[in-house]
Amino acid sequence: PYRSHPIDLIETGCYENIRPRLLSVNPGGTVPVLVHRGHPIYESHEQIRYAAQHAPAGSPGLVPEDPALRREMEAWIDRSSITEDPIEHGDVSAGNAVPGLTLPLFATMIEKIPVWRILEGLLFHFDKRRPVLFLALKLRGIEKFAGLGPAPRVLARSRDQMRVHLDALEAQLAGTGGPWILGDFFSLADVSWLVIFERLRQADAEAIFLGDDRHPLCHAYWGRLKARDAYRRAILEHDHPLIEYGRRRIAEAKAADAGLRGLLEGR
Repeated sequence: PYRSHPIDLIETGCYENIRPRLLSVNPGGTVPVLVHRGHPIYESHEQIRYAAQHAPAGSPGLVPEDPALRREMEAWIDRSSITEDPIEHGDVSAGNAVPGLTLPLFATMIEKIPVWRILEGLLFHFDKRRPVLFLALKLRGIEKFAGLGPAPRVLARSRDQMRVHLDALEAQLAGTGGPWILGDFFSLADVSWLVIFERLRQADAEAIFLGDDRHPLCHAYWGRLKARDAYRRAILEHDHPLIEYGRRRIAEAKAADAGLRGLLEGR
């Protein structure tokens, strides 16, 4: 059992991540944070490793015993993780390509956030680029995404980089025969890649990478991940309403403007 303590980011309501409640646990202000017996773990990929290592007896094993498979699992975890300055290093990992792809989602979610909430970030956020970005997204909106400075270029570059990462995953699934990244063994690699596909779903970007018979093995793999009960319990049952609002707004905006659809989807 565990206790969850939701923390808002600006796109879900306010800059709760720069307030003492979180900073007392993680001075860096990043989420999620895992705290176990007073010990904080800050990075998501380290959190899943730690959770697997400290899982109660009888829990399903998520780390293979074979050293070669374990090294392979670690490589795929790394390829899904976010590293420092992800926007500039989307070629390193799929995790780094995700922030650029979610710019349209931020543009729609921020519609519901008052400007004064964003201005709080200009005063107190440790990285002023983020509140400046969200203020620009708030003032311009999804319909004027083309005029958002470097944002369209970042989106296009991130899209190309994600395709390369999914090409690699497609080849891996073909090589192992699936159903999972390591073959028959469901591992932490699959847990980490579920997050990548979920972010694509939230940003209404699944069809860009998985539609029209693109990456068919990845498409089927994502379907298997969504069919797991853990996906429902850990993701769907905790989905933030603003994320679903943002996803719907992207779809509506693209349906109303073919030019915007072409810009956002690269078609």
